[in-house]
Amino acid sequence: MTPVTYAVLLVAFVLFGLRMGRGPSLADRVIALDGMLVAGIGLLLVNAMDTGRGAFLQVAVLLAFVGFISTAVIARYIEGRGE
Repeated sequence: MTPVTYAVLLVAFVLFGLRMGRGPSLADRVIALDGMLVAGIGLLLVNAMDTGRGAFLQVAVLLAFVGFISTAVIARYIEGRGE
């Protein structure tokens, strides 16, 4: 089941990357970047469960915090622009 999980998360990461490239609005790109971040965190967590090493779990938590804060800041910016 682990290889299937890797494949699904990788496909999600690629599809979010395509959405980020196509846009068309800034909000679409921000949501796509947030989705890529979530898929990347998922890949880190699946890797930690697969290998039994939790070396990158702290990195996953840090990425989640940074992703949340950056999404909130960019949403505030978009709201201020009136887009």
